[in-house]
Amino acid sequence: MPHFTRFYFYGCSLGLTCFILSFSFHWSQNFFWSKSHLMKQEQTLASRDQLPRDTITPLKDNKTYIIAPYYDHRERNMIRILGIVHHTEVKELYCYFSCANTTVRVKADIDMHQDRFGFPYGLSDIICNEPTDCSPTHVALDSSPTENFADLISFPIQNRNPGSPTASFTVCFSAMFGNYSNVLQFIQTVEMYKILGAQKVMVYLNNCSRQMEEVLQYYTEEGTVEVIPWHIQRYLKVSDNWQYPNDGTEIGYYGQISALNDCIYRNMYSSKFVVLNDQDEIILPFKHRTWDTMMESLQRKNPKVGIFQFENHIFPQTVVSNGNFTNTSSWNRVPGSNLLQYIHREPDRLSYYNARKMILDPRAVIQTSVHSTLKQYKRSMYVPLHTALVYHCRDPLQHNLPRASLIKDRTIWRYNVSLIRNVNQALLKFKLIG
Repeated sequence: MPHFTRFYFYGCSLGLTCFILSFSFHWSQNFFWSKSHLMKQEQTLASRDQLPRDTITPLKDNKTYIIAPYYDHRERNMIRILGIVHHTEVKELYCYFSCANTTVRVKADIDMHQDRFGFPYGLSDIICNEPTDCSPTHVALDSSPTENFADLISFPIQNRNPGSPTASFTVCFSAMFGNYSNVLQFIQTVEMYKILGAQKVMVYLNNCSRQMEEVLQYYTEEGTVEVIPWHIQRYLKVSDNWQYPNDGTEIGYYGQISALNDCIYRNMYSSKFVVLNDQDEIILPFKHRTWDTMMESLQRKNPKVGIFQFENHIFPQTVVSNGNFTNTSSWNRVPGSNLLQYIHREPDRLSYYNARKMILDPRAVIQTSVHSTLKQYKRSMYVPLHTALVYHCRDPLQHNLPRASLIKDRTIWRYNVSLIRNVNQALLKFKLIG
């Protein structure tokens, strides 16, 4: 009897051990399956050369150009694909998903943004509901409902696992083009953004000078700038006008609106706020020292607002002032404009609208134009001029105004000590000054 008890005990122990080992193996297989499956799918697509090679990818119809798909669960589980589409010639599009070794086809809704400004092509949201019981990692698109998934370019779906914001403010520069070479002003602007509270600057780069390439490379390695290649002219005839001039071009201002919307969705969950500015603009607070304190105050007073619009004011580069700042003489050897020389702004023009630029909660935005959002989940508000303005340093709009008619505004000088120190440190690293 004691022998039987001993054998029974040993048998139970052995069976329990086998069960635990089997369960552990099965659990670990399931736990790591998803990651290994995703890696395998990426490798398979890459080996078939079916992944996009550029920020903008043409479909076979050559009337649709895909930027990127984003998972969007704010209303329902759907895939929102940003694409540049011909406004009359694209009638139908279909999403193709790979789900459990089966291809699922979904007809897309094509929602063209209203601000096309007369050009034949404009940005569209191509929306497909996510298939039931499937969390696809990639999506392919075509104008035909009978294509083979394996023959189509497959786009990785972004924002699937959003996480928490890693930046308070991300600045979006749309379409740097025209062999951009204003090196000094760009460096000053980036350093001002950092002083004001930005952690990240997104540059949609079409082309720039060799020296600007070196500057972008430095800020990229520093972690401040992320460059998005934006070679839209490979696919469409681009205009440097915002409104269609009836000249055979196909999309306005190098696809500025497309870049801005993509920047919002790229940073929807990684940044608390997104700032939509051009590289010659800075939102300057009057009442506060930084964007953090300004936005905290604005949000506290306006809890239902998610889009904050700031008035644009021109500081003409034809009117130069000397602040007699020390340690800036070497800046004369750097190509570009010196922001500290421009402290006079043009007065308002009667019957003219002052354009606005925005700081916004990206999670509150569905579609945006340049100066206002088109669709959103929260309210918009105009921020009064006594709180902040957009410091826009450029050629004058009111060419014949005498200096005495301009408004002296030294707000930029409040930051002169930090700005001069930071710019000089950057220039030394670039070896642009000795």
